[in-house]
Amino acid sequence: MPLELFIPVRNCFERWRCFRRNLIVCGLCLMPVANSSVALGREAQRPNIVIFVADDLGWGDLACYGHPVIRTPNLDRFAAEGVRFTQAYSASGVCSPSRSAILTGRTPYRNGVYRWIPVFSPRFGNLPVHLRSSEITIARLLKEHGYATGIVGKWHLNGAFNSPEQPQPDDHGFDHWMATQNNAVPSHKNPNNFVRNGEPVGELTGYSAFLVAEEAAKLIAERDPTKPLFLCVWTHEAHVPIESDPKLMKGYAGTGDAGMMQYYGNVSQLDQAFGRVMQALDQSGLRENTLVFFTSDNGPEGTGGPNALRPRLDRSRGSTGGLRGRKRDDYEGGIRVPGIVRWPGHIAPGSVSDVPVVGTDIFSTICEVTGIPPPADRVIDGASMLPAFAGQPIQRSRPLYWRTSIATASCRVALRIGDWKIVANENLTEFELYDLATNPVEGLDLKDREPAKFAELKQALITMDTEVLNDGPGWWKDDRGTVQ
Repeated sequence: MPLELFIPVRNCFERWRCFRRNLIVCGLCLMPVANSSVALGREAQRPNIVIFVADDLGWGDLACYGHPVIRTPNLDRFAAEGVRFTQAYSASGVCSPSRSAILTGRTPYRNGVYRWIPVFSPRFGNLPVHLRSSEITIARLLKEHGYATGIVGKWHLNGAFNSPEQPQPDDHGFDHWMATQNNAVPSHKNPNNFVRNGEPVGELTGYSAFLVAEEAAKLIAERDPTKPLFLCVWTHEAHVPIESDPKLMKGYAGTGDAGMMQYYGNVSQLDQAFGRVMQALDQSGLRENTLVFFTSDNGPEGTGGPNALRPRLDRSRGSTGGLRGRKRDDYEGGIRVPGIVRWPGHIAPGSVSDVPVVGTDIFSTICEVTGIPPPADRVIDGASMLPAFAGQPIQRSRPLYWRTSIATASCRVALRIGDWKIVANENLTEFELYDLATNPVEGLDLKDREPAKFAELKQALITMDTEVLNDGPGWWKDDRGTVQ
């Protein structure tokens, strides 16, 4: 690996070691909060909750994660106000599955959304995959317990969008929704495919992230003051087709070619939109009683450089921070993503946590802080992140696990226990073993040097994979995926 790619990773891991002692101190201070969270949810005012999800944003794309060029002042400030996770993961290397896991707390394949979902069309056909009505989303749970609920931005959890053929956002517990099926069309600039509560909006003027942020700000300002608020803000940035505000691109003049400037401007576009939503919380007096999650649905698209063969991806220049793989991979670069959480009074400002967390954990975390019991009639793969807010380990009933239906490399299935990670091909016939503590870039396969550990993780992977595949609807059996 080129030295310039390794340096950001090396520096990040050096910083983790430096912060470890401080994390332990913070953890001791915050332990009473974590241990009494259920009581807090029942006895005090339940917090408002915002889940902000970026699209195709890489682990190394934010200034607070070490990017040397991109400026993200709003997210940097947010990280200084909460906890920044150095080992946050999406539940999949592609978008629809990771979103389904956030809402259900259940790993993709188990909840049925095992792949990215194309819109019903002659080109892709009518795939049955969608977020089933039998799945219990966190929006549905919160609504049943008195929350006002909304989602704005990218939905991407069905192919029959805005159609009675498949469940829509309101069928999954959202009172208000303004969304697109997948990408903003024709691009982030002046999109024409948003639907608000079942009614097509028509062409809008502006850039998608800003339009989404303003809709979110309106929901915050006009909320029912007698109810706590649950809001998902899922931007299209930085997914193709990328189009960035020239005013933002101007700030990156001289930093690279036109494609690079477009991408840098797009991340700044995302950052400004995030800042607008945080401003709306402040203006409405909700900052102190709002739990906010920020993350990405998967790693970055493209190659990270110019792409003359696929011009559509030429502006996809996201950074993995030197980690191996990209979107569609279950190597770290495809699934390790930014993860930042703010909850005033409960999370020490400026904390850094190296505890591994994953998108499915958001569901369990919200259940714990609100005191709402999770469904008892199904497997919930996520675990509460509350201990990790204070840098303390999470006790999991199931290991971290990934299966990605579309892969550009041999890695399709992976499992992590502690610092050890095993990756495998689709049929579990070829394996690799890595110690992420010493080799986060997954460059040294240890399966032959560590036969006992390899045997342990191989069996754990086979057991978990069998369980998940047997639990899901089996839509994947006749589909090998189509590259997005």
